[in-house]
Amino acid sequence: MAEADIAADIAYVATAGAAGLALAVSAWAARLHRGLRRREAEVEATASQAQIQSAACAGALNAFDDLRLALSPDGRVQAVYGPQDALFQLSDHEGLAGAASAKEANAAAQGLIERLQAIHPARMTALLQEGEGFETLMETGEGAWAVEGRALGGGAWVRLSRMAAGLGVEASPGLLADQFPSPTWVVDGAGKLVWANAAWLHETRAESLEQAREQGVTFDRGADALVSEALRLNAHQEGFRWISSDGRRRAWKILAEPLVGGRGAVIAFALDMTEAEETRDTLRRHVEAHDETLNHLADAVAIFGPAKRLAFHNTAFQQLFNIDAAWLDERPTHGELLDRLRQRRLLPEVVDYAGWKSNELEFYGASKAAPDDTWRLPDGRTLRVVRQPHPLGGILLIFSDITDELNLRSRYNAQIQVQMATLDKLSDAVAVFGSDSRLRLCNEAFERFWNLSHEALHQADFDAIANLCRPLLPEQAVWMGLKARVADPDPESRVPITGEGRMQDGRVVVWRTRPLPDGATLVAFSDETARRALEQALAEKEAALAESQALKREFVGSVSYELRTPLTTIVGYSELLEAMGDLPERSRQHAGAIRVAASHLARSIDDVLDMAQIDAGEMELVLGDVRLQDALTDVAEGLRAKVEGRGATLSIDIPDDLLPVRADEKRITQAVEHLLENATRAVSEGGAVELKVERGEAEVRIRVSDTGRGIPYHLQAHVFDRFVRRERGGPGVALALVKALVELHGGWAEVQSSPGSGATFILHLPTEARSDAAPPELILT
Repeated sequence: MAEADIAADIAYVATAGAAGLALAVSAWAARLHRGLRRREAEVEATASQAQIQSAACAGALNAFDDLRLALSPDGRVQAVYGPQDALFQLSDHEGLAGAASAKEANAAAQGLIERLQAIHPARMTALLQEGEGFETLMETGEGAWAVEGRALGGGAWVRLSRMAAGLGVEASPGLLADQFPSPTWVVDGAGKLVWANAAWLHETRAESLEQAREQGVTFDRGADALVSEALRLNAHQEGFRWISSDGRRRAWKILAEPLVGGRGAVIAFALDMTEAEETRDTLRRHVEAHDETLNHLADAVAIFGPAKRLAFHNTAFQQLFNIDAAWLDERPTHGELLDRLRQRRLLPEVVDYAGWKSNELEFYGASKAAPDDTWRLPDGRTLRVVRQPHPLGGILLIFSDITDELNLRSRYNAQIQVQMATLDKLSDAVAVFGSDSRLRLCNEAFERFWNLSHEALHQADFDAIANLCRPLLPEQAVWMGLKARVADPDPESRVPITGEGRMQDGRVVVWRTRPLPDGATLVAFSDETARRALEQALAEKEAALAESQALKREFVGSVSYELRTPLTTIVGYSELLEAMGDLPERSRQHAGAIRVAASHLARSIDDVLDMAQIDAGEMELVLGDVRLQDALTDVAEGLRAKVEGRGATLSIDIPDDLLPVRADEKRITQAVEHLLENATRAVSEGGAVELKVERGEAEVRIRVSDTGRGIPYHLQAHVFDRFVRRERGGPGVALALVKALVELHGGWAEVQSSPGSGATFILHLPTEARSDAAPPELILT
């Protein structure tokens, strides 16, 4: 019973719940139905309003003469608004506008877009792909159309509007623009010329606008670039160009301005700035020349403007005060400059600096130049300061360092006094005559020389003085010649002269004239009596000396020849003793020493004879083509044993391709042999001797080097002197003979040595001997 009641309750609850749910669903469905009907009514009203608004927009778009084309991102026409006759006119599409279908209208619109893409490919691409708007023009047979492109909502719109007659670029801008004296022209959005005035046609030598269009005439490439930049940026551009016209370069200022409402058109003006630029260039050159001139002045120049700021300074100003150039370029005020100079002690030291500075700055109100001032600086310099008003306002300051001038003036006055005292102490009689022939000054010796009084010479002219001197020197030609040098202003007559004569009292007088820079003439008389007597005595002594030299050479020659005979006997008997088999070894060594000493003495005698022959000018060279490779190698090899006997090495460096030289082979080998023997005596154990030949431009350099003890610096200048004690080789004439033999060939000898580092003797031998010692050679042609 209980279970049946529970089931009945459950069934009751389920029924009640289902009924309640059905009632709720019904209520919700009724409410939803009412909402849907209300929403449907609102949607229908909105759609109706949209249709009305769309129709109104389409009507508004079609009510005007311009065309509007809606484009997809790929450039396809999606909608066309505007008159169809204009659409077919612009697209050149066949068919009548009135009977055209929507398909034909879309085809015509697509053709118009393709035409625009062909005319303005870059702008159309930028519009469709990058959303960049543009404005330009499109010309047709019946007028110009303004073209505008705008991006919107992922697509694009293109608007084409017919240019009004009053604003069209093909129409004349009017008489005023055509008569404008400056060249003016208009280009469309494609950069093509659409209009130009008469001045433009004149400058470009075009007969008409049509001819200019057909031939692509332009004003200038630079101006075209400026117009293109104005088209690209749709902004004002200006530039400057020099253009050659009528054989003359002219300056033009180019102005490019986008036309307001011109839809991409640009109007350009060319303003003739030649006269202004030439004037500006002339002024610039004048200013630069003025500044350059001031910079080359030795005086320091500083210009301060009306605002008391430094406007200009030359290089001398910066150098005079040693001020930082960068600080001067900042244009300091006059007061700041004075403060900087005072800090560096470059102003006169005064007790009241503030008052002194105030007085300096008061010159700006002056109307005329102030008197020159002098600044004495603490560093010892003296400056002359010039202040004068500047024509453009401000003041001009000139600083001159007169320290040297004052010192020079002081030294000049002192020098004049010294010269006067010096002239009075001279033994020569000196007189100075002005260009008016009057005596300006004379020394005491002049009065004593001619036995004249000071009163007789005072204010006297040349003729009066000549009359007073004629009793001692009566030759009229002498005084006429002197007067020509004194009184004649002709430059050919004002030349120095010298003469000599004998006076009535037996003295020998020499006169000299010298023109002075100020037009005066100096005349000097000197007593040469004692000098002439001394010259005669010297001439006699010279003759005696020449005779003694000849006797000396004869004596040397005689003695040398007399010595050779016993030496030959000594050498012969010493060689005989060395060849004896039963002679003891020690005696044989003694005989060898006698032979070597005798040979060396004979060699020295030969050198003395050669020097004597050279001194007498009697040695003649036997010139021939000498192969130095063979001649010098034989000499060096002959001394190799002697070099190696001292424990040293001998090296020979002579190029195989060395060309023959024109020289005396005997004398050249003699000189080189002496140098090699000298080097052999200088080297010691472990040393080296080198013979080297080098080819120069017009000479052959023969070097003989050794690693011996070298030559002291104080002896190197005398190493080629004869009979002088030397560190190398002892007293003798060997090195002097070497130098003399080379000089006979027209060459010269030198020595290079550092004490302790050996020595190098260099013979500079010309490839063609230039010597008077060689007899003239026969030249066959």
